[in-house]
Amino acid sequence: MNAVKAIRVPGGLSVRFDPRAAVAVLMLLAATAAFSVVLIGSGDFPISPGDVVATLLGNGTPAQEFIVQDLRLPRVLVAVLVGVSLAFSGAIFQSVSRNPLGSPDVIGFGQGATVGALSVIVLFHGGSVAVSAGALVGGLLTGAAVYALAWKRGVHGFRLVLVGIGIAAMLTAGNQYLITKASLVDATRATLWMTGSLDGRDWAQVWPLLVMCAVLVPLVFVYGRPLRMLEMGDDAAYALGVPVERTRVVLMGAGVLFISLATAAAGPIAFVALSAPQLARRLTRSPGPNLAVSAVMGAALMLVADWIATNAFGERQLPVGVVTGVLGGCYLLWLLVTERRAGRI
Repeated sequence: MNAVKAIRVPGGLSVRFDPRAAVAVLMLLAATAAFSVVLIGSGDFPISPGDVVATLLGNGTPAQEFIVQDLRLPRVLVAVLVGVSLAFSGAIFQSVSRNPLGSPDVIGFGQGATVGALSVIVLFHGGSVAVSAGALVGGLLTGAAVYALAWKRGVHGFRLVLVGIGIAAMLTAGNQYLITKASLVDATRATLWMTGSLDGRDWAQVWPLLVMCAVLVPLVFVYGRPLRMLEMGDDAAYALGVPVERTRVVLMGAGVLFISLATAAAGPIAFVALSAPQLARRLTRSPGPNLAVSAVMGAALMLVADWIATNAFGERQLPVGVVTGVLGGCYLLWLLVTERRAGRI
């Protein structure tokens, strides 16, 4: 059994403490740190892990300082922050919908952000800042549309997933239409962006992600307990004093911002939002969103996928979105088989 404890804190409040989840977080943090050092040291100019750590502490040579601080560290930080954002978004929507397939890249929010970005690229020939803004606006508009269409005396999980899948199909068709109407240069740029890549990422992508995560992550943790109650159903949540619709709107808004920001920074990265919360739940053997474990799991998955993309195929580097798509597709098939054998689908 997983011995969950309630710890009293000043002010008469209690904090839920799960030892197994705490151990999982520490292990995943260690793995994330190790993969970060390995990725920073990988490339055309290899740097040993010891030299990477020394450079991060300010004791490297000028050449190492430039390679680590200006070229490779921003890419790794973007990978970590994108993984955290995708994992939070996936955990939120899977809990709100009470469905393991209720991932933002399955129910349309990722596709909405992609439509916004492609519209800026194809119709307005915008730069990187405008593309990021377009992804954010597209994700928010899609979130509002899905919520409005799924509303019927409240938003229920099954209806949310069905409406989201329909919206995702239409938005995917819209993406394909935009590609057909683009010039050769814009179509090439859009196609490269749609694969999901960390190539060329610098501090300009790090800071917006970092600021928004600093705002959204504490907000989601504050709503962690109501989110767990929502998994029990609206009636049970009402009985436990949870303001259901307000909680759902706040959490869905945060989830849409997470997926939109991640898409704006790295393009559409498939299946991390779907798999990270489920892997975290299997690791902790605990119900609920498992927010902390999911977040670190998402960061670790992004780093592993980026290492595979850059090192596993020799000189032919792949976009990280291709790797996550292949690995995530295998995971989705396994999840569907498991859910079917359990009689849940």
